[in-house]
Amino acid sequence: MSATSARGTSPAPAETTSSRSDQRRVVMATIVGTTVEWYDFFIYASAAGLVFGDLFFKPAGPQFAQILSFITVGISFLFRPVGAFLAGHLGDRYGRRLVLMVTLILMGVATTLVGVLPTHTTIGIAAPILLIVLRILQGISAGGEWGGAALLAVEHAPAKRRGLFGAAPQIGVPLGLLLASGVMALMAQIAKGDAFHNWGWRIPFLFSIVLIGVGYYIRRRVEESPVFNEIAERRHQAQMPIVELFRKYSPLVLVAALVFAGNNAVGYMTTGGYIQRYATDKEGPLALANAPVLWAVAGSAVTWLISTAVAGWVSDHIGRRTTYIVGWVLQLAGVFSLFPLVNTGHIGLLFLGLALLTIGLGFTYGPQASLYSELFPASIRFSGVSISYAIGAILGGAFAPTIAQALVQATGGTSAVTWYLAGMTVVGLVATLVLRDRSGIPLGPDHEAEQAQGYFQGQSPARVSAAAN
Repeated sequence: MSATSARGTSPAPAETTSSRSDQRRVVMATIVGTTVEWYDFFIYASAAGLVFGDLFFKPAGPQFAQILSFITVGISFLFRPVGAFLAGHLGDRYGRRLVLMVTLILMGVATTLVGVLPTHTTIGIAAPILLIVLRILQGISAGGEWGGAALLAVEHAPAKRRGLFGAAPQIGVPLGLLLASGVMALMAQIAKGDAFHNWGWRIPFLFSIVLIGVGYYIRRRVEESPVFNEIAERRHQAQMPIVELFRKYSPLVLVAALVFAGNNAVGYMTTGGYIQRYATDKEGPLALANAPVLWAVAGSAVTWLISTAVAGWVSDHIGRRTTYIVGWVLQLAGVFSLFPLVNTGHIGLLFLGLALLTIGLGFTYGPQASLYSELFPASIRFSGVSISYAIGAILGGAFAPTIAQALVQATGGTSAVTWYLAGMTVVGLVATLVLRDRSGIPLGPDHEAEQAQGYFQGQSPARVSAAAN
């Protein structure tokens, strides 16, 4: 369904739009801010795959230590809903911009502290406990970050370009992966062998403090969302947005979460550090060097970035739902090609497997900000998108690396992992088919009646006014 087919002709007040200069600043701020946030998040996952098992969990034994290391990656996801609940309440009551400043600082502080954390050899059991605490803080920050960035970008955008604008915070994820993998790869080349294990891995964490300063400076210059300004002027803020969300829209939250889960489980093969560990494990079937594998992951982040941006643009022309369906087909093809290419042990084919996978990942991620923003009414939108995203992350990527590691250890091969990822892709496809395309629906508080209906197939569609054009 095209972005224009949902529109009717009934008159309505035009929505407030921001100036082009404001729109440019918002796009830049959401890209830079989410890049910094996800750089912090992903260097942890890379370190978990490469060194944390030995440095923090070695007494658990060689195999279980690595599973525990990947579990700490997943633990943060369990606390994303906490961040989403807090950010959703604050964002719907006090604005999107405030939340983005807080989440950026929290993530940066937690990441920098990981870089100076003593290991198990130095302080014993306190080391993994402190590591988990810092990872939990990262999870709380990540849970609040995405919803604010997505809404700031989409609510500033012209109706016909929401997909493209909404791709801005999505692009920050592959950029964060590119930066994290690149910095890790650089350190693996500078601090070779034991030096990387002893101190080289810490530098990317300490570098976070510089990136946080840049992100904070840029975000301070961004204006509040025009939609939230309208809500505040009309005093339409929900008193208890989370209560209202679950009372009226629980089925929608679940379906939206399953859409993201299908993407997130597959994406966390690299962003969660699994492929990095699988390919470099010295006792595994490939035993590749760290640096080439990290550079291959960084290269795949470029293809993911491109496909994410293209998907956002495409969704403005063929609709969010159709773009997603194309993406699920491409993602399924990527899932079935991934391990046959990785298992060749050839670094070029490993990169090809990851690059093919990221094409589908981009098409099931690029339109997400605009899709989510168009699903929920204005007064509870921050809560809706943040909590759906956080629940989807738990159901999808939270323990995907742990599950993959356990499946390989139990079966001795990667076929079970492929079928697990294929199953999650099908879950995302089915959830997408349940939703109605709402491309172009007005986002302002004057249109809450339209926004509150017609989000599932079979329901009467929301009447979308021509003023949304």
